[in-house]
Amino acid sequence: MTTPSVLVCLAPGTEEMEAVTVIDVMVRAGFNVTTASAAPNGELELTCSRGVRLIADAPLVKVADDEYDCIVIPGGVEGATCLGESALIIEMLRQQQCDQKWVAAICAAPALVLEKNGLYPDAYKSCHPAFFEHIAEDKRNTKRVFTDRDHKLISSQGPGTALEFAVEIVYVLAGKEKAAEVVGPMVIIPNLHYEQKFA
Repeated sequence: MTTPSVLVCLAPGTEEMEAVTVIDVMVRAGFNVTTASAAPNGELELTCSRGVRLIADAPLVKVADDEYDCIVIPGGVEGATCLGESALIIEMLRQQQCDQKWVAAICAAPALVLEKNGLYPDAYKSCHPAFFEHIAEDKRNTKRVFTDRDHKLISSQGPGTALEFAVEIVYVLAGKEKAAEVVGPMVIIPNLHYEQKFA
């Protein structure tokens, strides 16, 4: 099996817990992880929603033509708004869907990136509870993390669900054994019951 590749898209105002948790868990899984800045000025150093500064690997335009097994869109209202207004991000997500590869969006991103741009109209999505109304009621899912396997879309609610979200990405890309290997040493939250899910 080839090593999965994951792109984490960053922008000014990205929610740092969501971004860093995903990056960390992907590294623990041994995946190839790229972080890309969608800042309009191409700046690599980004100030996140709570003031933490992150440095992206590359401007988005430099990695846009590369192929990824999963593209991750973190939330944070400002960050998700910036990503949702990026024509390049939207083009990449449409191509990802066309290629039947995974997209994972969390917090405000399902509403402000996917819904705003008419992406995945037939998929079921979760998001931050403050943005539930942005998703059509018949396509809304209120689980902490929801995976629509038919559309290869993972969505999740916010910073407090970021760890579950990240582990779900590992699970869909590399399977139960790899997910169990990753969560084992992490002293995972007991009520997530991963010892049963990945047994």
